[in-house]
Amino acid sequence: MKELVLIHGRSQQDKDSEALKRAWIDAWGRGLAKAGLAMPIPEDRIRFPFYGDTLRDLVKGVAEEDAAKIIVRGAQEDEAAAGLLLALLDEYIVACRIGEDEIGRNLPPAAGPIAVERGPQNWRWVHAVLRTIDQRVPGSGALIALLTNDVSMYLRKTNVRNTINGGVGEAFDRPLDKVVVAHSLGTIVAYLLLRQTGSQAGWRVPALITLGSPLGIKAIRERLGGVRHPACVDSWFNALDPHDVVALYPLDQRNFRVVPAIENKTDVHNRSSNRHGIEGYLEDPVIASRIHGALVG
Repeated sequence: MKELVLIHGRSQQDKDSEALKRAWIDAWGRGLAKAGLAMPIPEDRIRFPFYGDTLRDLVKGVAEEDAAKIIVRGAQEDEAAAGLLLALLDEYIVACRIGEDEIGRNLPPAAGPIAVERGPQNWRWVHAVLRTIDQRVPGSGALIALLTNDVSMYLRKTNVRNTINGGVGEAFDRPLDKVVVAHSLGTIVAYLLLRQTGSQAGWRVPALITLGSPLGIKAIRERLGGVRHPACVDSWFNALDPHDVVALYPLDQRNFRVVPAIENKTDVHNRSSNRHGIEGYLEDPVIASRIHGALVG
């Protein structure tokens, strides 16, 4: 007998956890229907540990339009935060093939002839980079800014990480094999929790399935304290939409070298407006089938 553990991503604060769980299950059901499959387990064996409000309270979540300003303000006061922000923006500039001329055209107006220096301490430059990315994939600029903030807080603040990990870890309280499906920031939470706690706690995870994961981004990968396959996990399947800017790279041997290698699906067509939404991933019949197969196998 197996259970399914669903680990959500960011921007879930102030939402109803039961409604969110229902949205995940319904989307997976649509994907299963496309594949000609039925739900393989009862809903009481689907666990949905909710940490959205906890994350909001710990990092003082802000409106999306203010996200970049908050990050820059924090970067001005925190060298480590500034380093992560600059490294992430550098990767997006290269990956999205953004030229300095494009950034220049997107600079917010200034009161006078102010020199624009490249770096996280300069709000106008950060805003211009995020606006340029947003022009490529609408809604992605704010998403990157908010993800950067949450990832930085989760990786660097022990109280944030311990509180979230403790809450998510409660989903592993019953001695049953767990199939874990994680999305976005939740893939970082799932990876570190399984790697650091899973084996010593005796968890058995026949399959880890990550969707829209930022783990392959170098700036994030380098802050994980090393990269290795969680010992309690048998197989790892990762899927991304090539236009999902959060999942910038596949988790392949170039971007996330672990043994055994992670199987990647890189041709998802996510119907959500920013190509990152969880429902668009779960509705993919291949992904839905993989979850089904892991539970019945």
